[in-house]
Formats: sequence, C-alpha cells, structure tokens
Amino acid sequence: MEENILQYSTLSSFVDPGFWHKLTQIKLDVDGLEDRRKTIWGTYCYQSDVGNLFEVNSTSFNSVPDVQIFHCLSHGVLLNKNTVEEFKNCDKVELLKIEGTLLWKDIQNGNCFQNPSLLSRFLVLSYADLKKYQYFYWFAFPAPSHPFVYLAEEAASLENVFSASQISSLIDSHAAFDVNQKSFFIVNISDAEAKAIPLANVVNEDFQNHMKSNSEQYCFGFIDPSDNEYPGWMLRNFVTLLLYHFKWFCGKSLKVVSLRFKRNNDFSKSLVFKINVPKDLTGDWGENWVGWERNDKGNFGPRFANMASSMDPMLLAGSSVDLNLKLMKWRLLPDIDLDCIKDTKCLLLGAGTLGCSVARNLLAWGVRDITFIDNGKVSFSNPVRQSLFTHEDCLNGGKLKALAAAANLKKIFPGVNSKGVTMHIPMPGHPVGKSLKEQTEKDIETLTQLISSHDVVFLLLDSREARWLPTIIAAHYKKLVVNAALGFDSYLIMRHGIYEDEPSGENSDEIKRHFIPGHQLGCYFCNDVTAPGNSQKDRTLDQQCTVTRPGVANIAGALASEVAISITQHKRKIDAPAPYNVSGESNDVEGILGAVPHSIRGFLSSFQQVLPSSGKFKQCIACSSIVIEAYRKGSNAFLMEVFNSAKYLEDLTGLTNLHAATDESEMWALSESDED
Repeated sequence: MEENILQYSTLSSFVDPGFWHKLTQIKLDVDGLEDRRKTIWGTYCYQSDVGNLFEVNSTSFNSVPDVQIFHCLSHGVLLNKNTVEEFKNCDKVELLKIEGTLLWKDIQNGNCFQNPSLLSRFLVLSYADLKKYQYFYWFAFPAPSHPFVYLAEEAASLENVFSASQISSLIDSHAAFDVNQKSFFIVNISDAEAKAIPLANVVNEDFQNHMKSNSEQYCFGFIDPSDNEYPGWMLRNFVTLLLYHFKWFCGKSLKVVSLRFKRNNDFSKSLVFKINVPKDLTGDWGENWVGWERNDKGNFGPRFANMASSMDPMLLAGSSVDLNLKLMKWRLLPDIDLDCIKDTKCLLLGAGTLGCSVARNLLAWGVRDITFIDNGKVSFSNPVRQSLFTHEDCLNGGKLKALAAAANLKKIFPGVNSKGVTMHIPMPGHPVGKSLKEQTEKDIETLTQLISSHDVVFLLLDSREARWLPTIIAAHYKKLVVNAALGFDSYLIMRHGIYEDEPSGENSDEIKRHFIPGHQLGCYFCNDVTAPGNSQKDRTLDQQCTVTRPGVANIAGALASEVAISITQHKRKIDAPAPYNVSGESNDVEGILGAVPHSIRGFLSSFQQVLPSSGKFKQCIACSSIVIEAYRKGSNAFLMEVFNSAKYLEDLTGLTNLHAATDESEMWALSESDED
C-alpha cells in the first residue's frame, strides 16, 4: 500500500438541552456581564454504534466531572460573549491559538503523561440571547497542524493482530484504569498477554530506556470514538506527544491500538494502525492550530439552538404546573379532559378570603383564565386570611383588591391570564338616585359582558343581595354558577341549576327517588320566601365583616372549585344531575370525578357535612321564569325597579300574596286556639 498522510475522523458535537438551562441559570444568577473563560467538562463516547459523538450537558459545569460508562473525559473552556457582535467579531484563529498554546505547554512539560485526558481538549465559543432563549455556539477541538505522519498499511482488525489471550489481558488491565488514565495508554506485548500500562510510567527513566531498546515489544493505545476507517481526532494530539518526547521513532514505524467498543463489551470493531514516522519532522510545532468544527451545512461556522419552546420560564412553569395533572391521567384518571379544564374561563365575584382560596385551587387544576371582580381595597387585616395578598399590598391606603389579586396570581404562575375589574355590583333594596343612575347602568353593562364571556361564575360575595343580579344574568346566558357562603363555623357551597327556556317536564319516579336533573336544581334564592334587602343597614362592625373560623373559607373555597371542575368532567356538563344519596348514584349521575352534589353544607362545630339537593322554587325571586322573562323584556328598567324596592320582586313573583295567605292562616289558627 502506498503511503498516505494519516487522516483523522473529526468529532461531532452534541449539546444536551440541560447545558443551555444551566448556562442560563449561571449567566443570570452568577456571571452577569462577566465573560471570562469558564472551565467545563465534556465527554466522548467510544461505543462504535454511536459514532464520533462529543457531548456537553448540565453536569459539564460541575467542579468534579461526571463521566458515564463508555465515555472518556475531555477538558474544555467556555467563552460566552455578552453580545452577538462580540461573538461574530472575535478572532477565531487567535482563540484557537490561545487554547492550543496551553495544550502545547502540557505536552512539553509532560503533564499529559501524568494526566492523559489533558490531550483531549475543546473550546466552546457562544452567545446566549436570554430574552429569546436562542444560542449561537461554535466548538473547536485544538490540534497542531504539524507534524505529519503516514499510514503504512491498511488498518487491521485487533483480532488479526493479537491472540485471544492477549486481547483478554489488554481489556482486563485497561478496565482497571482511573478515569483520567483510560483515554491514552501504552501496551506491553508478550507471547501470552498484551498488558495496558498507564502513560504515567513513562516518567520513569529506566522504563523509557527499556522501551527504546525493545520498541517492538511496545505499542500505544487510545480509546477511539470513530466508527469508520480513520482513527479519532484525539490521536493527533497523542502522536504529537509521543514524537516530541520519543525522538527515536523518527524514520521508524509505530503501532497504535484503536479500542472501539460496542454494547456488552464487544470490541470486535477495534483496529490496529501502523504509522510511519518521517526521519526529519519539519514544521513549526506548537505554532499553528486547527480544530474548528464544521456546521450542519459542512462549512466552518457557528451553529444555532432555539430553546424558546423548552426554556421560556412561562412555558417551563406551565409544564411544571401540568405535571401533577398529567400524572393523574397516567393511571388514576385516564379519561380526564385536561384541555377542557385549561380552556374554562372563570369569573370570581369577590376577591376576599373565598376569592383567593378559589383562585389558588383553580390554578392548581390547570385553569388558565381567571377574572376577579371586587370594589374593595386590601386592608392590614387581609393578608393573614387572604392568600393572594401581602403586607405591601396594604400600604399607602391599600391596593384595589381585584387588581392586586390578578397581579399576584401572575406572580405565582406567569402563564395565567388573570384580570381584575374594580366595580360595584348593584343590589336589590339599594336605591339608585339620579346621580348614580349612569354609573349603575355602566356597572350592569360591564357585569353582563363579563358573565356572558366566561364559562363559570363564582359568587363569593359578602352579602346575600350582591348575589342576586349575577344570578339572573348567569341564568339568562345559561352559565354555571357556583355559590359559596360562610357562617362563623359553617359553610354552604351550592351550584345553580341551568335555566331552561321550555321546561321538559322530566319528573319520572326514578328521578324522584335518585337524583334531580341539572336544569331542575334550585338556586341560592330558591329556599327563600323574601326578597333580599339592604343587609348592611343598622349592623355593628362584627356584623358588617364576615367573621369566621380561619379554616372555613379555605375548606369552602376548595370545595367550590372542586364542584366546578367535577362538572367540567361530567358527560352532561352543567346539566349534570345531583343525587339525593351520593352513595347510591346511578351511572347517569356519576362523572369522571364522581357524583356532583347540588349543595354542600358543612359544620366545623361537629366536623360534619351534609349534601342536600333541592329543586327549583316556582316563585323564586332570582331564577323563576317570571323573573327571567321580566329581565329579558324590561332589562335596565326592570332592574332599577328592583334596586329601588326589593318588595317589587315579591309582588312580581306572588310572594306578597303567599305571605298574606300565610298570615291569614296563622290568624285563624290563633283564633280557634283562643276559643278553645
């Protein structure tokens, strides 16, 4: 075979996404504008079915390298520039020369014998755009351009050069090496064995003399990541080390064992190269360096990594928030529709103790669209009970609750679309004078638009009468309403039945015995026989504030959100029936998350809970057909009548006559009792 200059197989860099994650963290939290050289680690794999793969990952920044099985260590430097202009304009030749000079010093002073892994070097030049999470980078693997050596003959298989016993001893002796010694070594050959010897032995003068006198007894070896007929790139530096210190090889040949492993310790792909060394080694050693990697197009130039989809904090937060939900789907709830939950728009009327609790639970369920309505400000008594506020929100007169709650919800999870609306909700029995009429009409319009554009309306307000207007608007637009109300040591969670324009008359015996259809369920006002009035009138401070045991609101808020989520997972959605007896539900009642009760009444004094279900009241002052129709026909005029006098609702629904009949009945009963 005619002599040819020995060619080397170049390495192919692979950057694990974890490397960019770690670089971003270090740049933001530690380095800042510092762009000094940073020592990092890399590894190359010597399994022949992987190829010339050179990898850096999140562990590359560790102070102590983490080297996996079938990998060799490489010493590297990271130069991360602050601007893309600096990245483009820096002198690439000079950078490579600087790193090559450091390698050359380690070759000259013999450090590479003590620590052979120093022969495998790399440089990463990069620019990180941390706004867009885009990274420009260029790898270099420094190697001297001289000396040149020649391939004496075609590479031979290891099994054709060494006996089985020699190969076995070579593999076994090499396996015992330290990680820093594995990459390059000496092979001492005898009739029965070929023993791997650490390069560190070369520093012994007697050993050098013996090797010089018995050169045929020795060859050299290295771990080779190459999977083709050429040896790996790192052999170039190894040959330079040998020829610089062992001049007696000039004009002679030397053998190099290329150890290549496949899985399960299969080394059949290993080769032996016979290299001829010229008598006169010309060239300026240590002056000129090569090694910049070609990009995907085959040109000398940088590569580009766009990590926006996996590294944007909002996206990272979103995937982390969804982790628990997706784990539910694996085994516990394989049929749960997480997209349905994510797309559900929730309107929270009230940003107080209940509102904060409900919002946090909805966020945990993956709801991404939450709007708060409130007209109050954060006071110093709020943060300890209301989880979305801090002491800073109380300063300077206090922030508006709705706006503060929405802003702080984004701080918890930036991916949520949270909004705050500061407004007053018009109420029955609260007269509207001329000066307030225009603002009241604007409030009605705003509330109507918000309810119509959301899927679930949570009534989390302090007073009974504040719930009336949202109830009839939601009934008109057929929106799910979940009501939560608190006592000192009790709570009520109730879902309103969906309003039915034309009652179906569904009233079978089975329904009577087992459950009430969703459209026949009563609302918050169905159990009342009086219209709501001004509950704030003539009340002391403890009556004006919602005074409850601290745990009540958290329990009620959690249950309210669970009821809403359960309905999104029911096959009949907001028309989900409510059972009379949850333990005896039918298939039609059961949803993915179980049966959905009509109401939940809890009592902390006895730590008990009951689940009553009740139907619509035909004379309800909120959800009855006569009220809804009056609202549809009269709109604002009808509402103004109600605001100015709550008694108007009693007259409209016939409750006034019902009261009169009840009073008359009581009078006759009393008269008969007196006569007796």
